[in-house]
Amino acid sequence: MLLRKLLLKPSLPQFPICRTACDIPLKKYDVIVVGGGHAGTEAAAAAARVGAETLLITQKIQTIGTLSCNPSLGGVGKGQLVREVDSLDGLCGRAGDWAGVHFSILNRRKGPAVWGPRAQLDRERYRQFIQTELLATPRLTVLEGSVEDLLLSDPNPDQPGQHRVTGIRLVDGGQPVSSNSVVLTTGTFLSGSLFMGQTTSPGGRIGDPPSCPGLSHSLREKLGLRTGRLRTGTPPRIVKKTVELSLAQIHPPDKQPTPFSYLNKKTHCKPEEQLPCYLTHTTPGVERVVMEGLRLNSHIQQDTKGPRYCPSIESRVLRFPGRSHQVWLEPEGLTSDLLYPQGLSMTLPPELQLRLLREIPALQRAEIQTPGYGVQYDFVCPTQLSPSLQVKRVQGLFLAGQINGTTGYEEAAAQGLWAGVNAGRTALSLPALSLSRTQSYIGVLIDDLVCRGVTEPYRMFTSRAEFRTALRPDNADLRLSPRGFEEIGCVSAHRYEEAVRVRDSLRDALSALRSISMSSTRWREKMGDVNVSESRSTMPSALDLLQYNGVTFEMLASAFPECLSMYLEFSQRLKIEAIYLPHCERQKREMERMREEESLSLPLDVDYFSLPISLSQEVREVLDHARPHTLGAATRLPGMTPAAIVHLLNYVRKSGQERHEERSQRIEMTAFEKEGGL
Repeated sequence: MLLRKLLLKPSLPQFPICRTACDIPLKKYDVIVVGGGHAGTEAAAAAARVGAETLLITQKIQTIGTLSCNPSLGGVGKGQLVREVDSLDGLCGRAGDWAGVHFSILNRRKGPAVWGPRAQLDRERYRQFIQTELLATPRLTVLEGSVEDLLLSDPNPDQPGQHRVTGIRLVDGGQPVSSNSVVLTTGTFLSGSLFMGQTTSPGGRIGDPPSCPGLSHSLREKLGLRTGRLRTGTPPRIVKKTVELSLAQIHPPDKQPTPFSYLNKKTHCKPEEQLPCYLTHTTPGVERVVMEGLRLNSHIQQDTKGPRYCPSIESRVLRFPGRSHQVWLEPEGLTSDLLYPQGLSMTLPPELQLRLLREIPALQRAEIQTPGYGVQYDFVCPTQLSPSLQVKRVQGLFLAGQINGTTGYEEAAAQGLWAGVNAGRTALSLPALSLSRTQSYIGVLIDDLVCRGVTEPYRMFTSRAEFRTALRPDNADLRLSPRGFEEIGCVSAHRYEEAVRVRDSLRDALSALRSISMSSTRWREKMGDVNVSESRSTMPSALDLLQYNGVTFEMLASAFPECLSMYLEFSQRLKIEAIYLPHCERQKREMERMREEESLSLPLDVDYFSLPISLSQEVREVLDHARPHTLGAATRLPGMTPAAIVHLLNYVRKSGQERHEERSQRIEMTAFEKEGGL
């Protein structure tokens, strides 16, 4: 086992792994992260990268990095999140490149802005990579345990909030563990319950117990946070050798895998070693079994909200009766003997699950290794968080992942990284940071959560981003890596230097393309079959020509090798830049307008009910409930009217001017006193 081998290498930098609380090297940490899933691992690694002494607490050390449900990473919208997490030196992108066994770009027929990098993963390889990476992370300790309660004290009077978190108390852990910040990434374990047929048991994942009930009680009763209940589910795992794959449609991977990480030129799995996926469909027999089993299915009878875009087969049948539904048979690893039936999440009794599977021709002799089941769990309404993912009323307490009402590994990883960054910065007395919607999909995700909240598990799509032509999967490194190094402090010098090299090379290549211009006639002579329009009033440049369908950078570099051949490694990125250049120029103006709105801060302690401006009672209630940080965030609240935004804008500008005048007067008075004026 790779992890075991690495543990035996004394030269490898390691972090302490503790089985019991008495083994903890320190009793005081900068940051404590609770939970070892996608959000927790990214949060712990990010906090350590910004320089914080970090403790990661998980119920089972061997389950760190486990793919609890689908063995895949990325997709439309989700792939953009993975690229952005990687650009900020997160783990999941490089882990996907190491563990991937089937790589593909979704939405390939559409524009590159909405392409979705995706990979099927080897479960064991992914888990090994995450654990090995954490072993090499300085300032990080891992403890096996369960958190019973949060330690609280009076708030810092100079900051907003009603409490201040000072650490955690472990179940049967003896002395408490102190910290300046705590990140909760409990996933589906917060008061989690498992459902299979009419059987219900406590837990957040099969084989694992739920989090301590004291934690849920503290969030609700001690801190007064609004919580809700959500649900999700997972399909049965099928023994591969019992499936008639010849009766399903084969879907091969891309011939050349596209890595998630900007640091990787290729994936660990060779192109020819990749595994295919298979597509099949449900039959009327599947619907019949679902309807027969409804009375035996307590999970589906609940009114708890489940994921709209990844529904169970029971939900699909009830919502779309009489239809045939897709079922993807996905590999779980290079050596695994299991298949994952994507699209067949179910909570029927095990005997009915087997009956249902065998109504599908390719699965008529299928055997189940592990039945599907449902999970219900507590979440905290995310409008109670600031854009740094800190709980507004609790100084130093951050939340990330499914506890905020999201679904999916990618959404959890993105939140975890950002919560870890800010928890580390807060613990080190550095200001918390936020990401604008104009900068990243992570910014879109967090803004949607803290401004709009959730009524069902939130999933990222490209359609949620207003500026998706600028927030593309190909340019996340240029958007985020420099800031991650220069301002945030979570990006390594190596990644920063590579991002700067790419940025400068692309800038020089675009300049070289602009410098080559000639008449349409000359271009047709030079490029052969390319149909260059003669209606242009100016001489087209090589950059203009690169916008044409059928014109590649390689073609231009072949025609002008002395100017362009040195940039061939960026051929695809330059093509994409050329395609979106006109769109991005227009979007820049909209992005600047939004940035101006985001820069206008709203006081967190303002009393909206007594604010002396013209606002309706409904708008005052919306503002008091959400307490947006900026004017831009206020504009995206449901129920806000254009008139209310104008009145708020005038209030912010006036109060800002008054604060500026007061500050100027204080400075003048101080100077006067120093000169002996009094």
